[in-house]
Amino acid sequence: MYQILEARELANSIYLFVVEAKRCAASCEPGQFVIVRTTEDGERIPLTVCDYDRAAGTVTIVVQTIGASTLAMKDLKAGDAFHDFVGPLGQPSEFIKEDAEELKKKKILFVAGGLGTAPVYPQVKWLHEKGVDVDVIVGAKTKDMVIMEEEMKAVAGNLYVTTDDGSYGRSGMVTKVIEDLYAEDKKYDVCVAIGPMIMMKFVCLLTKKLDLHTIVSMNPIMVDGTGMCGACRLTVGNEVKFACVDGPEFDGHLVNFDEAMKRQQIYKTAEGRAFLKEKEGDTHHGGCGVCGGDK
Repeated sequence: MYQILEARELANSIYLFVVEAKRCAASCEPGQFVIVRTTEDGERIPLTVCDYDRAAGTVTIVVQTIGASTLAMKDLKAGDAFHDFVGPLGQPSEFIKEDAEELKKKKILFVAGGLGTAPVYPQVKWLHEKGVDVDVIVGAKTKDMVIMEEEMKAVAGNLYVTTDDGSYGRSGMVTKVIEDLYAEDKKYDVCVAIGPMIMMKFVCLLTKKLDLHTIVSMNPIMVDGTGMCGACRLTVGNEVKFACVDGPEFDGHLVNFDEAMKRQQIYKTAEGRAFLKEKEGDTHHGGCGVCGGDK
């Protein structure tokens, strides 16, 4: 069992948990994720690491309540425990492999949409600790849905908050802020965009025009988290990849977002999963016990 040391609501339907998970905290890196189960027979939920403290042996996760399993998590409090907390899984951010002095020469922009603020934060924090200042755009639908603003301010070089309805910060989508920054003669070497699939798609459409290398995180399409269920199968360039084992981060300009979003919808039904299994054959993957790909 993995004890919850802190539990709090960040915004409507969005909750933060600090979990005692010493082995995971000892080796996890920004960009990776964990698999959480609330009970022995509960659903496996992949969640990107929001923060970690090696000395304290804790890992922080942020959850948005969507289905039955995540709804059950909202009532958990400090002193309760998760049955399973497995990780770290996936590949860490590519920044982890780069030399800090080289990173200081780059102008880096992070774009976080909604819940994407949580996985953006550990990357920005890691870079800040290495002496690398980056710009961050945080977008939300309304003021009440902006999360982790103070935490992000503490580690970002410049923070730009925007809301779709203009109720807080700048007004408009994150893409408008990128356009505004470029109009102000700001230029970047690399962009990291994490958030809803549709947001990442439109960020990539814009950054491609700007000739700005863009990394995206495909964690929204993960289900099983081990590469066995086939849910997170996607096309990157001309290659089949799986977000949970090959990613979750990829070159955004090579990701086929339309295919991934269509596939995500098909995967939601039993008929859809059977169709994909038949259509994709050996490249589908199987073994999770959910899609029937192991039978």
